[in-house]
Amino acid sequence: MCGIFGYWDRARRALPHEALHAMARTLAHRGPDDEGIHHQPQRGVALGNRRLAIIDIAGGHQPFVSDCGRIAVVQNGEIFNHVELAAELRAQGVQLHTHSDTEVILRLYEREGIACLRRLNGMFAIAIDDAREDALYLARDRIGVKPLYVADDGQRLLFASEIKAFWPQTLAGQARAAIDLEAIHHYLSFNYIPPPWTAYAGVRHLMPGTWHKYTRGRHVHTERWWSLADQREREQCFEDWAEEFLALLDDAVRIRLRADVPFGAFLSGGVDSSTIVALMARHVQAPVRSFSIGFADPRYDESAHAELAARRFGCTHTSEMAELNMLSRWPQVLHQLDQPHGDASFMPTLRVSELAARHVKVVLTGDGGDELFAGYDKYAQFFARPDALALPQPAFERSYFDSISLFTPAAKNALYRPEVRARLEGLDSFSAAAQPWLQEAQHFDRINQALYLDMQLLLSGNNLVKPDRMGMAVGLEARTPFLDWRLMEFAFRARGATKLAPDGDKKHWFKRAVAPLIGEDLAYRKKQMFTVPIGDWFRTECYPWLRNLLQNSELLMQSFQVKEIDLMLEKHRSGSVNYTRELRALAALALWAQTQGLGPGMAPTGEDRA
Repeated sequence: MCGIFGYWDRARRALPHEALHAMARTLAHRGPDDEGIHHQPQRGVALGNRRLAIIDIAGGHQPFVSDCGRIAVVQNGEIFNHVELAAELRAQGVQLHTHSDTEVILRLYEREGIACLRRLNGMFAIAIDDAREDALYLARDRIGVKPLYVADDGQRLLFASEIKAFWPQTLAGQARAAIDLEAIHHYLSFNYIPPPWTAYAGVRHLMPGTWHKYTRGRHVHTERWWSLADQREREQCFEDWAEEFLALLDDAVRIRLRADVPFGAFLSGGVDSSTIVALMARHVQAPVRSFSIGFADPRYDESAHAELAARRFGCTHTSEMAELNMLSRWPQVLHQLDQPHGDASFMPTLRVSELAARHVKVVLTGDGGDELFAGYDKYAQFFARPDALALPQPAFERSYFDSISLFTPAAKNALYRPEVRARLEGLDSFSAAAQPWLQEAQHFDRINQALYLDMQLLLSGNNLVKPDRMGMAVGLEARTPFLDWRLMEFAFRARGATKLAPDGDKKHWFKRAVAPLIGEDLAYRKKQMFTVPIGDWFRTECYPWLRNLLQNSELLMQSFQVKEIDLMLEKHRSGSVNYTRELRALAALALWAQTQGLGPGMAPTGEDRA
């Protein structure tokens, strides 16, 4: 786990070495153990890395450079099948000098080129400078567990694991990007900015499962090297499904236990985390280290369930009671994120990450299980509608999108100031960001189409950002066994009815399969969201703070109608309308602008539409 960064200049203009070190400093939290830079100023290219040492502590220094000196590689993440790949390479006569998974990437690339990505089972963002081709490759893992951003003005490309790494480039005359109003428009629909957009014009997220090749011309060659849409559903009886599911998940857990540092797991006592910990306990001799936080308010406290699971699986469990009102941590969270996110669960995720980081450097998590196997209430609620399966395909796509949207198009138009409304006229978040994914998934049944949209947007746009940024903020690596590529493909070969039953039972076959492993009480306990009651606070003790924040945000005042915000505030406080999610999104936007120091000179432009 690391942070990577670098640049590629088409005219071979060198970036000052001091600027590269400045980029490295902004990512020091991602990699507190080591720093390495491969800079070829005569070619106008550099690759850099800040390292959190997890595998081969002594020998894993990055960048890795080929024996001929013409290929350099950095990566953020882990290749979990590197042991098997290294053995295969040695059997073919390839000499490996370390036990690092990054060297395995280098040696595979030397033999197979960029096609070697298909051989990797892991979470990764990779940069490869190949002087033989005079080209730079950037690649991202299949589902976007690890982030990778690019800022390309047509002459010089900057890349980094976090957007904040671009801003030290003012040292080299690189102006800080303006806010992308189109991205904010999409944010109001999704509660996060869907990839590839970011909050900044000219800064884009490299999409999961793709690689880019940069040469001296302006054209960028892009290929999608993996697609979940390649799967086809099949009939399978429960017994065969359960056997295959448990075998795949067990192996996904097994290979994610490879580390040369202490590791543990987040444990809430829910079905996902309990299943992961139960499988971990099979493969380790010492008790699994597990971590959770609790709250005094029983509506949000899962600590008793976590304690029950920990005892059942023989864990060494560490739990702390946390302050429920974490709003004071919100600016810190948004600084780490670099973008607005309306999801309140980032705050408790940071808190439990801080707890775990005092004891271990790696945790396994249950992330991805809800998106693969229909664990959210929104799926049950939508498909409980009598017309959900009968609607024509175009009507289904629009109807499902509307059901998960934050602000409707009409609500956004009412919120915008007239000049902003005019500049965004005709821009539809559905057709721009959601419809292409839904159309790609039309061969799946309706339930799997809904899940596919979340796999492509919600995971890389929000839910995987959470463990990555909150863990990396404190030097903690999060690993996600449910997002092993083999398990993802398996899940989308299964029909939606195996996930969401006609009676609305979520994770239908999943819970049935793991009940003998974790116990029926944990398998079938009611899902409890990992969040805090911001909506209640917005009506009571935090109302003055919220009103002051929203009414004094320059970004909000430049973009939105004050009267519409005031109306939402008053209706929410009175209890006549629950505007928790909408007000939370606006508050996150205002706080994010503050953390980024966005003042009068940083008004939204929206000029560059991706």
